[in-house]
Amino acid sequence: MLRKKTGGLTRRAARTGLISEVANKTVDRRTFLRGSGLAIGGLAAISATGGTVTQASAATAVNGAVETVKSVCTHCSVGCTVVAEVSNGVWIGQEPGWDSPFNLGAHCAKGAAVREHAHGERRLKYPMKKEGGEWKRISWEQAINEVGDKMLASRDAHGPDSVYWLGSAKHNNEQAYLFRKFAAYWGTNNVDHQARICHSTTVAGVANTWGYGAMTNSYNDIHNSRAIFIIGGNPAEAHPVSLLHVLKAKEQNNAPVIVCDPRFTRTAAHADEYVRFRPGTDVALVWGILWHIFENGWEDKEFIRTRVWGMDQIKEEVAKWNPEEVERVTGAPGSQLERVARTMANNRPGTVIWCMGGTQHTNGNNNTRAYCVLQLALGNMGTSGGGTNIFRGHDNVQGATDLGVLSHTLPGYYGLAEGSWKHWARVWGEDYEWLQGQFGSKELMESTGIPVSRWIDGVLEDPENMDQPDNVKVMVLWGHAPNSQTRMTEMKTAMEELDTLVVIDPFPTVSAVLHDRTDGVYLLPAATQFETYGSVTASNRSIQWRDKIMDPLFEAKTDHEIIGLFANKFGFADRFFRNIEMDDANTPNIESVTREFNSGMWTVGYTGQSPERIKLHMANQHTFDRTTLQAIGGPADGDYYGMPWPCWGTAEMKHPGTPNLYDMSKPVSKGGLTFRARFGVERDGDNLLAEGVASAGSEIQDGYPEFTMQMLMDLGWDGDLTDEERAAIDAVAGPNTNWKTDLSGGIQRVAIKHECAPFGNAKARAVVWTFPDPVPLHREPLYTPRYDLVADYPTYEDKKFYRLPTLYKSIQAKDFSGDYPIILTSGRLVEYEGGGDETRSNPWLAELQQDMFVEINPRDANDLGVRDGAQVWVEGPEGGKVKVMAMLTERVAPGVAFMPFHFGGHFQGEDQRSKYPEGADPYVLGESTNTAQTYGYDSVTQMQETKSTLCKIVAA
Repeated sequence: MLRKKTGGLTRRAARTGLISEVANKTVDRRTFLRGSGLAIGGLAAISATGGTVTQASAATAVNGAVETVKSVCTHCSVGCTVVAEVSNGVWIGQEPGWDSPFNLGAHCAKGAAVREHAHGERRLKYPMKKEGGEWKRISWEQAINEVGDKMLASRDAHGPDSVYWLGSAKHNNEQAYLFRKFAAYWGTNNVDHQARICHSTTVAGVANTWGYGAMTNSYNDIHNSRAIFIIGGNPAEAHPVSLLHVLKAKEQNNAPVIVCDPRFTRTAAHADEYVRFRPGTDVALVWGILWHIFENGWEDKEFIRTRVWGMDQIKEEVAKWNPEEVERVTGAPGSQLERVARTMANNRPGTVIWCMGGTQHTNGNNNTRAYCVLQLALGNMGTSGGGTNIFRGHDNVQGATDLGVLSHTLPGYYGLAEGSWKHWARVWGEDYEWLQGQFGSKELMESTGIPVSRWIDGVLEDPENMDQPDNVKVMVLWGHAPNSQTRMTEMKTAMEELDTLVVIDPFPTVSAVLHDRTDGVYLLPAATQFETYGSVTASNRSIQWRDKIMDPLFEAKTDHEIIGLFANKFGFADRFFRNIEMDDANTPNIESVTREFNSGMWTVGYTGQSPERIKLHMANQHTFDRTTLQAIGGPADGDYYGMPWPCWGTAEMKHPGTPNLYDMSKPVSKGGLTFRARFGVERDGDNLLAEGVASAGSEIQDGYPEFTMQMLMDLGWDGDLTDEERAAIDAVAGPNTNWKTDLSGGIQRVAIKHECAPFGNAKARAVVWTFPDPVPLHREPLYTPRYDLVADYPTYEDKKFYRLPTLYKSIQAKDFSGDYPIILTSGRLVEYEGGGDETRSNPWLAELQQDMFVEINPRDANDLGVRDGAQVWVEGPEGGKVKVMAMLTERVAPGVAFMPFHFGGHFQGEDQRSKYPEGADPYVLGESTNTAQTYGYDSVTQMQETKSTLCKIVAA
């Protein structure tokens, strides 16, 4: 993928500052590292800054004392430590964190260049608004007043749901928590973030299988894996440092690596077995592997008997997927899948890893549950070296999800029922009736909002067809790139239909240029995470602390200060911050915010990680074992790094965190756990609780339900409660108080004293009776190239959920494959991240990949008369089209095309550079693949379908 396009010249109309210094140089690896300030000492790196951002000179910096500050990379979710070198407030150099158990002194290209993200000269420098077709500089005071007045007017005319608050996986935990709380105080559930379109189907599928919707083990625990099964993921490019942990297992354990992917990726290049299959057929592929496991009796029968419910129903479905049928549907030969099954059976424990290749489908929840069932059948859950290791894409997408920046839940996955709202009202010290009065109605307060994947329809849909009073009129994109979403031709229309469009971001994003608006657009410069501080949650559930490296540049403000400004504007700041200390009138104290969510997030164990404990771990990274993540001596002795949640009880309990979910070999007090009892105690007369097994040291050596005060009383354990704990429990619901709503933590403390899991000890459920497909089924994509299979494997009936009508069968009713014969899929590049605005604005990364492209198999290209490097049109069946460079490669099979999704700034052949504010255009622009991507949403979460649609390709 890394191909030299020029003699080092980054293509843009005008060059300023840093990029001009390298314009005539070839950027080899050492030059890249030197310029990014990584490979050399910070003082020597001063020359690379070019003096374009600050007034500080090299001489001034040399004379000042150099201090080092620890932060965490703001790209993927591995959680790599960045050690910044700072002189006189200027970030002059960086090193990777050699003591970090996650990155161990390594960085990928993005991490190595991350200093430029903060010091980048292409950032927004001050608030702006578009007026009469021109960008005009305004003050923060004017911006908050004008935007706030427009929002209040929309609220009065159309209700609080007419304002959509789109949050961000780039916020730290404290900012994410405040953001979700802020939406509640505004009075809407029209709030969401990137997780909706990356791993919402993971969270739903995994949580409904065994209790929690997160990575079960860790990158480091992969060191113990005896087999590594990767499906729909490309960690070599998407999470490069994670691959070091995979390769460690491959080398030291001789662990076979199996990669299942429609495209031969850089990860597949490391595989012992590469399985190519048709996009959108994951369930059929996994059932094809399980067919051989069941046929040969390779399943873990005792594990299934004691810890799994519903596997018999799975076997009935799997029996239909003999090798011939699997090959007919997926293209993968049965003999290869038999070899994969044998490899997994003979090399246990094995881990299963997946990413967005498996999640972004109309039946994405089926895919993720099928992966889980595979691990349950093999007995690979709750064990070191096993588990489902879900590599998430943004640095705090796990934390922002946990903190509830979602349209269907409150912080800690408490849901939207009245009891959930009353729990958080108690945490906030808020009057529940007042809070309810902020919403359009009690019904709207308790109903899921519009997901970000469908905000376009929130604007464009006929209100008569919606489950809210009126359309979305004001859209706030706060740390979210719109080109990461599908249907961009309709998005352009939606942006133009809005009354007001507000973008809050360090960079203008494609939101500034996609539309043809001349008025009603505001760009507000947010600070980067390097200009603030707070906690951030890595994909493995470990919580780390970022210290502030530098003050906000230009006129940028931190996200939590901007929330404070809006809270004051709307008149509820005193209520909103009543339990939070303030650094000034608009700025909440971060540590105080941490303590507030510690006091309420009992359900996922975000309660034991106080700011002091998190900071202690960051300061003593060197004391943690690189594989187990447990501290060996030192001030954090016995803790697991970052106290991966659940970290039960209060900080004073000193729970060490839970390194591997559902591992019964450890006592609960030492990080062990059972499967969660969240689905009842029986189903159709069958026992849903574990059969005769429990975590080490448990005083109940069998399955048991989740704990309540009544259960403590029945067991005679209520005498272990303190008077203060009992009083807090009585204030909630007395004997009916649940472990999740006890603000004292007493129920958790007593359960763990007796080495029981507060959430019970149950079986994982292989069958989710609450989902459209209780047993995961293969269903053909809406835009399928195999219309002959639709009769056997149809999609869903059209239905309405998340407030909007959602189409399935009515789209699949037409065969598009004749006119659009090529499958279109998308994915990541190592050079860029997300929507790409920040990374394409980084000269060191922009140099590496300057062209948006489409990968085409040489056979298809020759049939189409397309040459490598030529410009082509890629058009989707809904009419969106993009003009990109053709890259001929056998990485994709005949009939499949691949495009990365990090590009923006071109739209259907038109360069939009002139529409950016002056000096804020990224160095590299390109078409967005999502302009050609199509309609399609998961049946449970509304995840967009980007991995399997259709297109046609013609020479431009």
